[in-house]
Amino acid sequence: MINLEIKLFFMRSLNNLLIGLLFVSMACTSAQVVSVLKSSGQIIPEEDGTLTTNEVVMGLKEALIQGVTIGTFEASRTDGYLGNLEIRIPFPPEIEFVEQKLRQVGLNQPVDDFIESINRAAEKAAAEAKPIFVDAIMTMTIDDAWNILKGEEDAATVYLKGRTSMALFDQFEPIIDEALSSVNATKYYSTMINAYNKIPFVEKADADLSAYVTGKAIDGLFVLVAQEEAKIRKDPAERTTEILKSVFGYNDQYLNNIII
Repeated sequence: MINLEIKLFFMRSLNNLLIGLLFVSMACTSAQVVSVLKSSGQIIPEEDGTLTTNEVVMGLKEALIQGVTIGTFEASRTDGYLGNLEIRIPFPPEIEFVEQKLRQVGLNQPVDDFIESINRAAEKAAAEAKPIFVDAIMTMTIDDAWNILKGEEDAATVYLKGRTSMALFDQFEPIIDEALSSVNATKYYSTMINAYNKIPFVEKADADLSAYVTGKAIDGLFVLVAQEEAKIRKDPAERTTEILKSVFGYNDQYLNNIII
């Protein structure tokens, strides 16, 4: 009789625990659910595959560093911008009429030379972006890491963009300015604009070339970083280290199935 009462007591306790956990899972975030489970003694990170907070932060930092390393490498190689239609920098839109008019009068070569040169400048500057990205990555907080892990496929890129865009612009613009001169973009631009301004009855044209190329170069970098992030999230083969496999494998198996 006593044994039966003990069994019933434990069955009621187990049911109450399950109901409590279900309530918690419906009312809390995924991170809070994991925290509750751990504190109740139901989850032991080392034994059942769940993650410690430190592992999540480490994994997300590693994923971001992998993404920016590949992204900056792809952007900085020859034709990284010019040969990639997704990030290729076009003629400045505010003076697009200059391109049209020059092509109409047979001056295609100066226009083509100019477009090539601004993309070469972006390629040259992209190699300098990685340290800026890494500095931002290393300041990631615990909350940042959980939000990124549970977020959209570009959540890490959005985080990175919000924390680096101004610094990238400030440090990129002098590099772009120098690169524009070194690849003759400034020369081609001056030649092209001077040729246009000599056409009778046209409105004189000019544009802030350095700011334009800097902005487009940064936009292109984030496109590439977002692509690398999506690969890591979607393709287990892209998770090249144990911590990446652990963090994103956990995300695949657990977080996507938790009721929030």
